[in-house]
Amino acid sequence: ARELITEHLDLWTGAVTKKSSSGRGSNGKVELTGVKKLRELILELAVRGRLVHQDQNEEPAALLAEKIATEKAELMQAGAIRKSPKLPQISPDEIPFDIPNGWHWIRLGELVKKIGSGATPRGGKNAYVQSGIPFLRSQNIWNDGLNLQDVAYIPPETHERMANTHVFPNDILLNITGASLGRCTVVPTELEMANVSQHVTIIRTIDPLNRSYLHYLILSPYVQSLVWGRQVGMAREGLSKKVLEQFEIPLPPLEEQHRIVQKVDELMALCDRLEQQTSDQLEAHETLVDTLLGTLTQSENATELADNWAHLAAHFDTLFTTEQSIDKLKQTILQLAVMGRLVEQHITDTTPSALIDNIAHEREELVGSGKIRKPKIPASMDLQTSPPFHVPRNWNWARLGELFAVVTDGDHQAPPKSEEGVPFLVIGNLNAGHIDFVGCKHVEENYYLKLDWSRKPANGDLLYTVTGSYGIPIKVLTSKAFCVQRHVAILRATVSTPRDYAKLVLESEYGQSYADEIATGIAQKTVPLTGLRKMPVPLPPEEEQHRIVQKVDELMALCDQLKERLNQASETRCQLAEAVVEGALN
Repeated sequence: ARELITEHLDLWTGAVTKKSSSGRGSNGKVELTGVKKLRELILELAVRGRLVHQDQNEEPAALLAEKIATEKAELMQAGAIRKSPKLPQISPDEIPFDIPNGWHWIRLGELVKKIGSGATPRGGKNAYVQSGIPFLRSQNIWNDGLNLQDVAYIPPETHERMANTHVFPNDILLNITGASLGRCTVVPTELEMANVSQHVTIIRTIDPLNRSYLHYLILSPYVQSLVWGRQVGMAREGLSKKVLEQFEIPLPPLEEQHRIVQKVDELMALCDRLEQQTSDQLEAHETLVDTLLGTLTQSENATELADNWAHLAAHFDTLFTTEQSIDKLKQTILQLAVMGRLVEQHITDTTPSALIDNIAHEREELVGSGKIRKPKIPASMDLQTSPPFHVPRNWNWARLGELFAVVTDGDHQAPPKSEEGVPFLVIGNLNAGHIDFVGCKHVEENYYLKLDWSRKPANGDLLYTVTGSYGIPIKVLTSKAFCVQRHVAILRATVSTPRDYAKLVLESEYGQSYADEIATGIAQKTVPLTGLRKMPVPLPPEEEQHRIVQKVDELMALCDQLKERLNQASETRCQLAEAVVEGALN
């Protein structure tokens, strides 16, 4: 098994997948899929008798099973445990794989003196106290031990009333419902007494069975497939005692159980080191990428920027090897764009002030036609003297509100629900960065028709999430009628509004940081519309805006191609790891 690890070391450490997340930005969290597969392989080899050597001189497991049966019968006779019905013998059709000579197939119920789930104390959560007897719930049960950080407590008298749910040191606890189904741990000797909820079952072994072997067995892919495959009812009903006690268990001789546990402990420690080493390397890589990309945005002039880019480009293939590093490269491209460092400036370009004048004229026409009220446009004169950062000489600073006809949000009154009609979008329809009409709510057409012109998004307008997953700009690319909830800002454009460039600014590191600064609230942050309208926007000449947007599109497409190749390579590594696991088992 150690050779299996060392021979495929690059595969185990290189097979990494990104954890899924929604909302703006990337949380950068990854799963070390290769090491996870390696752990599963070690456990599966262990329970199939392929991890340690067999000794034909050792007492066969069938005799161990007889001793356990005798011990269990004596306990039942003495009234120490409840009498249980005899379980059916395992038929040849039920045996899932071959096991070595000396091993024995047995039902889980035959190996233990108790399988039983907990219960909810009378009064539910109202029965909890500040200190008392630990009351273990599914969130406290983890494969590597108990997590008692948020453990609940019940009074001693409640503990006594719930005698059937008492937990003792060395009991095995197994989650039997919900998303954490199959998580399992051994109760440490220092936890002298506790109780469990109905979402956790207690498995109490009979000596001389090695309970650590049984713990590893339950964590193995073989038993986990039984756990997930044989659960009954809805998600919260989970595994019953009747189902659990029928599980077919491969039982090794007692001495071999000890050798298996010792070898698994040794190899899991090796996996821990591999995991830590891989995590450290990923963290160091991320820091290096951040530092070198930071030199680009902090460059004082074009010459320094060119020098810093040359240093970075020389190591491009070693720096941009993860999805997270490419996402950070994208953010750097956007930031360079809004700082005026991405494309050349041309002295023949028109002035940005001409664009602002055109938008102001178009806004006045909308006011005159009665489509919008005259909005209060925040002054931008102060931005020219004390801007957030330096931009090229032929650029100007403007407020975001100056670039749109109006910046508003969805109707503040909850609309009447309707099974059909006009789509009504909420944050969930937007937080992937585009409009998703699938499964959206609807409002009656009459409600939509009564909305102000400013609250009816049109093709080319921008939407912007202001609550929860705030700070996500979305360009409307449909002529389909729809409306939005109050947690979505609507940036209604005029003919001259630089929609694509404005979206780019809102997506940039500068735009995201500005949103973070002005967001209010504690439990759920919200970007106020007043602050959004006042956002300082670095404004290049109209011709340069087009060059910037074109260049950003080109570079983003290249980044996406690079990311796709990396994802394909990562998927291949994960498939190879899977193939190595299957090969080792077959």
